[in-house]
Amino acid sequence: MGSMGAPNVPREQSLNLPVIDVSDTSPENGKRLVQAAIDYGFLYVSPEGTPFNEQLIDAQFKLSREFFTCPLSEKEKFHVGTDNRGWLGMHNEILDPAKQSKEFKEAFNIGEFDEERMPQQIMPGCLSTETSLTQLRDFEAACDKTCKMFLDLIGIGLEVEDGLNWFSKRHGRPSGCTMRMLHYPSLPKGTDYSLDNDVRAGAHSDYGSITLLFQRSSQPGLEIRPPGGTDTWAPVAVFPPNYASSSLPPILVNIGDLMSYWTSGLLRSTVHRVIFPKDTKAGQDRYSLVYFCHPRDDVELEAVPSRIVREHKRRIGQADEDETLHGYGGGMNGKRAMTAREHLMKRLSATYSHRVERS
Repeated sequence: MGSMGAPNVPREQSLNLPVIDVSDTSPENGKRLVQAAIDYGFLYVSPEGTPFNEQLIDAQFKLSREFFTCPLSEKEKFHVGTDNRGWLGMHNEILDPAKQSKEFKEAFNIGEFDEERMPQQIMPGCLSTETSLTQLRDFEAACDKTCKMFLDLIGIGLEVEDGLNWFSKRHGRPSGCTMRMLHYPSLPKGTDYSLDNDVRAGAHSDYGSITLLFQRSSQPGLEIRPPGGTDTWAPVAVFPPNYASSSLPPILVNIGDLMSYWTSGLLRSTVHRVIFPKDTKAGQDRYSLVYFCHPRDDVELEAVPSRIVREHKRRIGQADEDETLHGYGGGMNGKRAMTAREHLMKRLSATYSHRVERS
């Protein structure tokens, strides 16, 4: 995840991000989604029209709480490895090392399930019961389906010429797809905390194609860089104005670095962060669920066959003579486009260099 920006700078009003129904595959809806991805890099997706419902999401949040309430000695048995799977303790990950001394969060990363729908990592006891595994599988499957619906809408909006499922058919196993449970604890009195340097999650962008974010109704804190902003932050409401439901928030979706790279920067990968509430000392814990969507490991990030992307490349002076390759020379042999796996490992290695190791 990239790093930039200072923790405390002027804030703008909340952005008016659209709410998209990904089951609507009309050209108009595809254009609306793509325009939001160009302008903001963030938008809401209504759970209606996706496999998600309140029961499925609530069950996942319950599993998250159960794990994070485990004793520290238990969680440490599952400390994150170089495969980016497992538990990250408080202050272990610093997303904005140039500006921060610590981050007040813990996380548990779950890699994709194998073809037999079994986890490919050792799981904590509370997440390895038959019931828990079924809930995790169902949640992962719903994330995968929703992402592919979203990716198909990107294809529709970009008028991709080689089939509107051009993006979704390049997503599958094996990949870097990851489910992440996040816990941002409230601060007890006497905490060593610097308002000018410490936030819950520092300024960063995400690695992959797209990211799904699930939030609780009374736990705000996400801010993004607004269009054209370099020293301001705009809060993103859990519920957009006049949203139909008051109990189940929409899914917040953002464009990742890989998708932005794939489209030559047309779709925006926006820097974002999570801050403490203004009444920091009285703030409550924040829980969120994240699904990072990545293409198959072997997918080469070749040029998207889209007139809209080609015109964008020409406008910014990046049109290549060979339109079949994007990132020419980015692959390890210097003669092909970079693969999704190579892109991810490059980003992970940069983040690991700033990850705080256990003593």
